[in-house]
Amino acid sequence: MLKFFFSFIFIIIICFFRNKKFFLVQNFLFLIFFIFLLENFKNSIFCQRIRIIIDFLSFRLIILSIWICSLILLSRISIWFINLNFKKFIFLILILLIFLFLTFRTLNIFLFYFFFERRLIPTFFLILGWGYQPERLQAGLYLLFYTLFSSLPLLIVIFFIFFEFNRIIFNLLNLELKNIFFLFFLIFSFLVKIPIYIVHLWLPKAHVEAPVSGSIILAAILLKLGGYGLIRIFLILTNFSYFLINIIIIVRLIGGIIVRILCIRQIDLKSLVAYSSVAHIRLVIGGLFSFTLWGWAFSYSLIIAHGLCSSGLFFLVNRFYERLIRRRLIVNKGLIIFIPGFSLWWFLLCSRNIAAPPSLNLLREIGLINRIIFWSKYLILLLIILSFFRAVYSLYLFSFSQHGKNRLKIFRFRAGFVREYLILILHWLPLNFLFLFLDLIILNF
Repeated sequence: MLKFFFSFIFIIIICFFRNKKFFLVQNFLFLIFFIFLLENFKNSIFCQRIRIIIDFLSFRLIILSIWICSLILLSRISIWFINLNFKKFIFLILILLIFLFLTFRTLNIFLFYFFFERRLIPTFFLILGWGYQPERLQAGLYLLFYTLFSSLPLLIVIFFIFFEFNRIIFNLLNLELKNIFFLFFLIFSFLVKIPIYIVHLWLPKAHVEAPVSGSIILAAILLKLGGYGLIRIFLILTNFSYFLINIIIIVRLIGGIIVRILCIRQIDLKSLVAYSSVAHIRLVIGGLFSFTLWGWAFSYSLIIAHGLCSSGLFFLVNRFYERLIRRRLIVNKGLIIFIPGFSLWWFLLCSRNIAAPPSLNLLREIGLINRIIFWSKYLILLLIILSFFRAVYSLYLFSFSQHGKNRLKIFRFRAGFVREYLILILHWLPLNFLFLFLDLIILNF
């Protein structure tokens, strides 16, 4: 662990040297990614004092974090050309990556909570410093207060676990919490981070007001911390209230239908993708609360698939916003005339959003629907409605933006750069080839 930690510290020092070091920082991140990927993780690092270890759950999400942060630096190269505080931007991205790295590496519940909440600080400054609209301060405050309010009950429950069981290590705990309020407080913070319907309002605001880097890291990594935390908690629980499970599943299904209808009503491209991100995560909650290894495995694969797909869509939205300086669907019509290459990528990513084959999304849809029907066969009608509306808003997003009569008197348009197509390829290839290794995900659970 220490060699990767000091590598991140070394990269932070490099970013404050000269302007030409921008590409060196990004190349170092790609190098760390491949070293981390090729290392033999069967010989896990284990520290006896603070319990830092890497396992199957941590490994995939650390890989995703380094990969996405590398793509963020590649996608925001424009701030280097215009000298928009790019050194501070790189510093915040690397600090956020260190917090994520430490969050996924620790098995101490209190340290997990500490690093879990620390990632809010660089995210808040990313939204506040490089956001596009004046409302970014309000969006940042929504992000802080929603998440901090939900985290206080979790901190109280952690103290209760320590005084009750005299240990707070994930692998050494078998919790039997008979009080339904303690059970709810233990998972409430993670439900807000996912987020579940009713406490989801912070996410669309944060996505719309954040820069493309903030939107990508929110959709690809930070939302996945909620699902990761729930899996960690469920692995150590020996009992759970079926009454609470039924309430959460009902809220999930009703909220999924409402959010999908809200997606169809959106007139802003980025807001539509943000609400689709909220709607996408409904099946994750259903798979997690099925309390089966099959459901947890496919929910985990959905977390990775959604991180790649949604971040690619946010990047595409930002490409058109930087060229047209507007995101309204009523204005952004007929874009296939200007950049046909980008329209191809819109089709590829929207089809993966619908879970079209071949993609990781298709296999996780089949597995999660199987688990939810196994929980209750009466839910099959609601699942049909949810799948239908997901196809509706994805087709709505593609057709309304790419087809139709364009009202802009533009006859010359800047085509896409090689760098932009490279970023899209690096989003799309893992999404379509990871399904070949889905058996490893299931067997490791």
